[in-house]
Amino acid sequence: MKKGSKDLVVKAGDYLSEIQALAQSPFTIMEVCGTHTVAIAKNALRELLPDTVRLISGPGCPVCVTDSSDIDRYLYLAAQHNVITATFGDMIRVPGTDKNLQTLRAEGADVRIVYSTQDALELARKNPDKEVTFLGIGFETTIPTVAVSLVTAKEEGIKNYSVLSMHKVVPPVLKLLAEDDELVVDAFLDPGHVCAIIGIEPIEFMAKDYGKPGVVTGFEALDILEAVVMLLRQRAEGRSEIEIQYNRVAKAEGNPHAKLIVERVFEPVDASWRGIGLIPQSGLGIREEYAAWDAAKKFSLPIFHSKETPGCRCGDVLKGLIYPTQCPLFARHCTPMKPVGPCMVSSEGSCAAYYRYSQGSVN
Repeated sequence: MKKGSKDLVVKAGDYLSEIQALAQSPFTIMEVCGTHTVAIAKNALRELLPDTVRLISGPGCPVCVTDSSDIDRYLYLAAQHNVITATFGDMIRVPGTDKNLQTLRAEGADVRIVYSTQDALELARKNPDKEVTFLGIGFETTIPTVAVSLVTAKEEGIKNYSVLSMHKVVPPVLKLLAEDDELVVDAFLDPGHVCAIIGIEPIEFMAKDYGKPGVVTGFEALDILEAVVMLLRQRAEGRSEIEIQYNRVAKAEGNPHAKLIVERVFEPVDASWRGIGLIPQSGLGIREEYAAWDAAKKFSLPIFHSKETPGCRCGDVLKGLIYPTQCPLFARHCTPMKPVGPCMVSSEGSCAAYYRYSQGSVN
């Protein structure tokens, strides 16, 4: 074993020993980042922790929390003639009421997988005779890049580019979780990349107003174990604060430049979250100054009122009320190859993570 690997094992052992010593009574922690969900499952952290420490997943996957009505709305747009739909790959197989983007592409719709908003913008430059619409789905981590693409499109006069904004922001859903009487959570693993953009001030109310401490956490196994230690130390010391474990990337003030460009292009709007419902001021709409690049306005898209898939409990998984393995469809009628709900589609979805790494760890 390499020296570096040995040191990591020793460090992990030290953290687990301290967790064991501090966790003498039940302690439930929710992670609100899909990447944390995957890291926890992949590294079998639930199995390593004592029974008194319970880790549950929250609404941290942007694909998973996209409401069924929004999915049907962008499928309606993608089916239109002369429109190129640009999207990240994890949206291709998300099921709508009747179809998904993959099905539409097989039927002749022009759906392109891109790796950045700049790729989508380049599609618009190279196809001036077609409309190019980027599906804007994500949290604060990716929203600044979408804002940059809209600013660039306006400055360069690229009129055939637009964005369908279905973006979500994290603080309002944290507030809803803190006020949910059904959900018993003692503390939160806060999303490292989101807080690298917004800082910790927008989520400090969780500790101050609701007594729910949080630790902004990185994505390695040791990061998560250290964060659990930090949360247990807060409980032992009678503190409730938002601390930063991921200080190699996330700073208390966040990224001022990213925040400014997001505020320049977007404004808060009410948004529907799958399984949760309408959360005030939890989404971002495109400001009037950029209305010419707002796909919803450009194409006069109708509002859909779609129903959730019968039997799918993705919404309860996202709220931390059940484990994915408790859904009756899990691993039976719903698998990554034939997903029923978005929690099984996205690589960051709780159901996909449990299916791949930890089906037998939770009953």
